Amino acid sequence: MHSGSLPEGSQWVSRIQAWGLELGFSQIGVAGIDLASAEPGLQAWLQAGFHGQMDYMQRHGLKRARPAELLPGCVSVVTARMDYLPASAPPHWPRQELDRLREPGEAVVSMYARGRDYHKLLRQRLQRLGERIQAAVGPLGFRAFTDSAPVLEAELAVRSGLGWRGKHTLVLDREGGSMFFLGELFLDMALPPTAPVDAHCGNCSACITACPTQAILAPYRLDARRCISYLTIEHADAIPLALRPLIGNRIYGCDDCQLVCPWNKFARRSPLPDFEPREGLSGDTLVRLFGWSEAEFLQRTEGSAIRRIGHLRWLRNIAVALGNALRQRPGDPQILQALDARREHTSPLVQEHVAWALGYHAGERSD
Repeated sequence: MHSGSLPEGSQWVSRIQAWGLELGFSQIGVAGIDLASAEPGLQAWLQAGFHGQMDYMQRHGLKRARPAELLPGCVSVVTARMDYLPASAPPHWPRQELDRLREPGEAVVSMYARGRDYHKLLRQRLQRLGERIQAAVGPLGFRAFTDSAPVLEAELAVRSGLGWRGKHTLVLDREGGSMFFLGELFLDMALPPTAPVDAHCGNCSACITACPTQAILAPYRLDARRCISYLTIEHADAIPLALRPLIGNRIYGCDDCQLVCPWNKFARRSPLPDFEPREGLSGDTLVRLFGWSEAEFLQRTEGSAIRRIGHLRWLRNIAVALGNALRQRPGDPQILQALDARREHTSPLVQEHVAWALGYHAGERSD
């Protein structure tokens, strides 16, 4: 462990913040490691089963609230925010994104997933930040995380002043909205924490009203099992029948609660080209993406967060969206042809969702 608190701790924080900005982070904070007050809420959420099939959350239990179990000797957590709104996003991007949801034949991928996989990018830069601190202070124990281990990311971000917890449970910043990734650097070096900020949601409940599946049960209370991001990414089995019509044309993730949030008019564009949309992941058609072979899916999603769901879940998600499109375009020959080509797919999961989608056309199903 690094020997105690270094002299001029606040100066070290300022230096680490400057190094973080040089590495492309938008903001750097520091949090302590006593997260005991967050444990009851975490336990209650898990006991309610709101984590669904995310078994790792149950498995790690309270480890999430105990940083020293991930890095022995950990006494401080450097928190990092990285904006991901593409530089190419138009001025009225939330309106454009909401308009996409009204185009039944368009495939909508969550904005964060249209570019390069953020996991590797953030972790590499956090690692470099740790090495930079180590070079300056001498022997140092550190470990970088980004959405990859049992870490209470939002809690640490809020405690360190990167923003406040919105009613949709995401972290919000007055000068950056919520369009950013979070990462952490656990250190065995004592640093003074940066100050938290006040919450500014007020009486606004736009995110709760906008949620297509009513997954936000109440302010700050999210049932992940109903969340479209969970259903299209984390959920491995058949998507519940009652929720399929509500998914619309969203095939990977969902941004609705962020698109209606007034604070996202301040979302900052990223200077990094990594977050610019790839071909096929912005403005393409469901029919075309449904036609991707597994080899094409793997090739086109190389280095993308989307690859982790695999080709079968990709087809499952698009089959649901095509079924929803058929409700609005009954008898559409392109959609019918695309679904018919996958009717005898070797995967029972894909087969079942294709049959459901075609069932709309045949009038066999109703909401």
